[in-house]
Amino acid sequence: MVSSAEILAAFREVSNTKQLDRAELYALLQDGILAALAKKYGPTVQAEVDIDDGKGDIRIVLLKTVVAAIEDPSREISLDDARSYDESFEVGDVMEEPIDFAVFGRAAVQAAKQRIIQRVREGERTRIRDEFATRVGDLLSGEVQQIERGKLVIMLNKFREAEAIIPYREQNHREHYHQGEPIRAVLKRVEETPKGPRLILSRGDPLFVQALFKLEVPEIQQSIVEIRAAAREVGSRTKIAVFSRDDSIDPVGACVGLKGSRVQAVVNELNGERIDIVPWSPDPERFAKLALAPAKVARVFSDPASKTIQAVVDEDQLSLAIGRNGQNVRLASELTGWKIDLYSSREWMERGGESQIFAPLPEETEEVADVRLTEIGGMPPATVAVLEDAGYRTLNDIIDLDREDFLKLPGIAPEEADRIMAMIDELTTEDASAEERAGGEGSTAA
Repeated sequence: MVSSAEILAAFREVSNTKQLDRAELYALLQDGILAALAKKYGPTVQAEVDIDDGKGDIRIVLLKTVVAAIEDPSREISLDDARSYDESFEVGDVMEEPIDFAVFGRAAVQAAKQRIIQRVREGERTRIRDEFATRVGDLLSGEVQQIERGKLVIMLNKFREAEAIIPYREQNHREHYHQGEPIRAVLKRVEETPKGPRLILSRGDPLFVQALFKLEVPEIQQSIVEIRAAAREVGSRTKIAVFSRDDSIDPVGACVGLKGSRVQAVVNELNGERIDIVPWSPDPERFAKLALAPAKVARVFSDPASKTIQAVVDEDQLSLAIGRNGQNVRLASELTGWKIDLYSSREWMERGGESQIFAPLPEETEEVADVRLTEIGGMPPATVAVLEDAGYRTLNDIIDLDREDFLKLPGIAPEEADRIMAMIDELTTEDASAEERAGGEGSTAA
């Protein structure tokens, strides 16, 4: 039979491998022994467990209340049985019965072991949550432990028991890793699974580029320079917009570094991915102009209502502004959060030039002035809500819909569909009449 000293020695080893505090380990051991006692004597058993680390001894004492009639044998003893130990016992006294650790059978010891293992795992899960819940966006390092169906299983250097993976969609598919190779990635999120928290890492998210710049740029670590926005096409190109809280520090220069040393370190980690660093601006027109770098933008106009930017560039800058397969303007649009329409200076002049400076260019196919559904008189709020839930927010969104299209929407009855169709007919007829009158007056004046 296993002695208490051997059990303590085994649990000290657990304490070292699991990096547990000795007091925490003994609390788990006490809990496990109580679980074993419950398995042997009953679920309501009461006991005291004292662990003497110095002597390597575990002292266990059952506590049983002396009663006239036993109702719960797990925690009660009859007066006659108690007096067979000591004649002085009276009803209501508590009898202490020492238990030799060796009396535990294999099943009871196994129950204690399982309980302790379970508590250790729960403690590990809690530590992982506490450690990483606030570290999203941080750079983590480790090695590739396994490759499973495209995902990389990572063993972290400083938290080896944490489950960490890089899913296929979070990888740079121009990179290829093998088991045992060192790897760095950014913590994107912490997922809860039946087995506990799982760390989702990424090398394909813009967060990864931001984490690398934080590592290389002390001004970002000190919160003097901040990356306000980032857009990325993995393995090809990234744009970041930076801002300085100190007017004396150039945010772009801080990220580039002396002779480009800082940005080059990031590019090397990204295996040559191109990086554009531009100043961030609260002015959407200026920000869009900067975001389209390296192209030089001649003029920029904005339409806040549609959150659209119209950028005019010289003929020799158009292909640079668009980029290969539209990449530059696409990333600039993602970086600013505005839709960017590019025009060459010649096309701009052909479409109106100076007369369109303070207004968005008209859509060539647009025939009706667009208005929001909430601005249409007579349109019930409930109907507007149904249409907006379906993605229809303006008159132009619904102008080409048929009666059957409206009937497919939940909450639109046949009579309501008829009313909407009548409103559309009335509005389009009025608009067409207005255009005809305006055309007639213009020709008269001429």
